[in-house]
Amino acid sequence: MIRHIVLGACLASLSMASLAASLIGDAAAGEKKAEVCAACHGVDGNSTNPSYPNLAAQVPGYIADQLAQFKSGERENALMAGITAGLSEQDMADLDAFYIHQVPRPGAVPKEELDAARRGERLYRGGYAPMKVAACMSCHGPQGHGVPRRFPRVSGQNREYLKSQLWAFKSGKRSGFRSIMSKIAFRMSEQQIDDVTVYMHGLK
Repeated sequence: MIRHIVLGACLASLSMASLAASLIGDAAAGEKKAEVCAACHGVDGNSTNPSYPNLAAQVPGYIADQLAQFKSGERENALMAGITAGLSEQDMADLDAFYIHQVPRPGAVPKEELDAARRGERLYRGGYAPMKVAACMSCHGPQGHGVPRRFPRVSGQNREYLKSQLWAFKSGKRSGFRSIMSKIAFRMSEQQIDDVTVYMHGLK
């Protein structure tokens, strides 16, 4: 009985995520609804706080998917759970439509971290065969622009946020689509996580 309840909850969660991502969003309506998001993610989806993700130019469907996961509890975050509690599937689709049309601000790699960026580039583009770590670009694209709707844009993303999410995947606190990132991040060293986040932040 309990197993059936859990299975039903999981299916409901997946259905909500799929529905939110499949609805046609209204960018103008999303702009109004995004006012509450601006404090953390910036008015145009470019966050000034490195702990929070940039949402500008994210791949279509990804933001709606993630909002649905926060709402269902599949992805855990106390702040986002409270914010998404009152959102409908249409609200999520509208926010998604707004953010995908915003212009991202490119990141930059400081001169003192160029060596780290080069190491990160090798991992991003070629993976790390000894630990069976796949090349990041196989899912996120050569320039890090992502692939709708499961694989997000990572280019220019805030480094602190990128690092925190890789560690969340590595520790099992976050699983993501088919646990792909959990398996990859688990095999990455602390140095590799640092290096690849430097590189992705500087990607344009």
